[in-house]
Amino acid sequence: MLTFNYYGHACFQLDDGKFKLLFDPFLTGNPQATIKADDVEADYVFITHAHGDHVGDGGEIVLRTGATAIGIPEVTDFGGTNVKTIDMNLGGTLNLPFGFARMVPAMHSAGVPGGIACGYVIGIGGKVVYFAGDTCLFGDMKLIGERDQIDYAILPIGGHYTMDSVDAAKAVELLGAKNAIPVHYNTWDVISQNPDDFKARVKTAKVHIVKPGESLNLDA
Repeated sequence: MLTFNYYGHACFQLDDGKFKLLFDPFLTGNPQATIKADDVEADYVFITHAHGDHVGDGGEIVLRTGATAIGIPEVTDFGGTNVKTIDMNLGGTLNLPFGFARMVPAMHSAGVPGGIACGYVIGIGGKVVYFAGDTCLFGDMKLIGERDQIDYAILPIGGHYTMDSVDAAKAVELLGAKNAIPVHYNTWDVISQNPDDFKARVKTAKVHIVKPGESLNLDA
């Protein structure tokens, strides 16, 4: 069973029962966090960019768990010889024990000199999951959906720093995704959004509103 475990803001885990994939592990200082950085488990830690509300506790988690960090080289430069890192860049695909990971563009600042923001297409547990990271709406999302049939699109809807509900609904359409999960909203007032508004705007997919601390069975 493939499970989406939402820890708040843009931090979540994909768990296929054997491998645990952690994304953008901002837990310490996250007002939505439902798990402590010392308690979360991971085999792989994916980082979309180096802003503090995304890279978060990444360095500490990979050191504690022995997980492999994956991301743009400048972003996952946690230092130290004990950190396992797989550096990649836009367009790259990794074949990994759980399936595959493809790095795709995101249109956003990176938070570190020389770095760029990205998203990921993940093949795991017989499903294809797209995590947009922080981004605005952009037309090449259509190409992402043409390369892989997206079962679940995990999209920011907070506005201000990323696309809002209106643009995220258009993103679902461009991607051709079967399902969508909104994230990156209501952590702070500046990104306050009603996820029901996003749900109402999406006409081409099923929207799952998952609250921090909740899990969703992606096989259902």
